Amino acid sequence: MQINLNYKGKSYSVDLSLPLDISIPLIPGSDAPNCFWAPHFDAAPVKSGDWIGDVNAGGGVNFKNVQINPHGNGTHTECVGHISKEKVTINSVLKNFHHVAKVVSIYPQKLENDDKVITLQQIVDMVGDEIPEAVVIRTLPNGIEKQKRIYSGNNPPYVDHNAIKYLVEKGIKHLLLDLPSVDQEEDEGKLLSHKAFWEYPSKIDMVKTISEMVFVDNAIPDGLYLLNLQIVSFELDVSPSKPVLYKMEKM
Repeated sequence: MQINLNYKGKSYSVDLSLPLDISIPLIPGSDAPNCFWAPHFDAAPVKSGDWIGDVNAGGGVNFKNVQINPHGNGTHTECVGHISKEKVTINSVLKNFHHVAKVVSIYPQKLENDDKVITLQQIVDMVGDEIPEAVVIRTLPNGIEKQKRIYSGNNPPYVDHNAIKYLVEKGIKHLLLDLPSVDQEEDEGKLLSHKAFWEYPSKIDMVKTISEMVFVDNAIPDGLYLLNLQIVSFELDVSPSKPVLYKMEKM
């Protein structure tokens, strides 16, 4: 199905039959990405007496309990409730699910202390001055091993808080990236980039979201897309999510 949309005075066509899923599948066990020493995602059949919720084990249906830590077990979307004393839930915040998004590819820069960081200048150069309400950052190199990578204890790349401030000044509402966090793995609780994004605590922006641990396949070129950002209706600060892109073609 084709739709037409107007963005900043230009007309685009979007083919909704060609979705580009940038979420990482949740696979029970260790064969999936993991960060911040969270327990791995797991699913186990319910047992009650002689009954088991597993067809292959003799049950009539598959009926499983799920263990998940959304922040540590794969693609997830979070709101300001992730860092605030105030209880704010992703289900109460994210009410619009379609956004114009710009996909950009960036090599994080290595600092003298061996940290790898997405810098302000890289964001200015790659994202530009006209920023849509959503930005998707694909870090390079971009191997498929990201779909199984164990990040815990490995000091993964992060985003300089000045780069985040720039995006906020330009009006960003939704930031998506293929890293476990916009902040350094161990930063003594400073959370400079999270706080810069939500302007916390001086202001609390209730509508902005950060989605982490996406995977943008190399076959998806940089450019403009229609983003469909879907979550589970969790009344928590975070939810597993399924961001899907649709290429915007100029008419």
